[in-house]
Amino acid sequence: MATVGTDQAAVRSRSRSYLKWAIRLVALGAAALVIWCGSLWWIINRYEGLPAQGTPKKADVGIVLGARLWQDKPSPALEERLDQALSLYRSGTFEHFLLSGGMDAEGGKLTEAEGMRDYLLGQGVPAEAIVLESNSHSTYDNLLFSQRIMKEEGWSRAVIVTHQYHGSRSQDIAEYLGYQDVQVSVTDSKVLNMAYHRTREVLAYTKWLGEKWLLHGG
Repeated sequence: MATVGTDQAAVRSRSRSYLKWAIRLVALGAAALVIWCGSLWWIINRYEGLPAQGTPKKADVGIVLGARLWQDKPSPALEERLDQALSLYRSGTFEHFLLSGGMDAEGGKLTEAEGMRDYLLGQGVPAEAIVLESNSHSTYDNLLFSQRIMKEEGWSRAVIVTHQYHGSRSQDIAEYLGYQDVQVSVTDSKVLNMAYHRTREVLAYTKWLGEKWLLHGG
């Protein structure tokens, strides 16, 4: 009987030891997750555009990254991106718009690119200054498909236009794709819930970094 009791005590001791190690591993994992998310949050929040807080150099085209349409018209947030691009266009930074965005998942009649085009036409931009990329459904697609159009048009330099919270990831993707002299012009938002969008961007940035690792071959 003494042997049985000793064996049970040993089993309980090993169980407690395993539990302690499991708790430590969970704690380390949680700490690593907090550090990771905090680091990305800091990168996202501190981004100022490229060049930072400056006017982009003259480029061939301004690429406006798409966002949601509301009843086939740009949402207030997308209007902010378009107005940022308009200010650059009117200051002579570029002469052509490349509007990038496919069909909304909710089944609108227009692609994001077409909705953006109609907005710019209403602001007096001539149709010949607008080129559409209407097949993308992610930031990576936006920039990959736009890059192909740039090559077809003979354009070499672009200014990428988006919101501030989205700028760092957009720059990283453009650099990965080999854009020449990457420039990203960003605008702050007065209409978006930034706590939500920055938190969501941490997840999107993490997803992109994983995809980039896989694209590199793991």
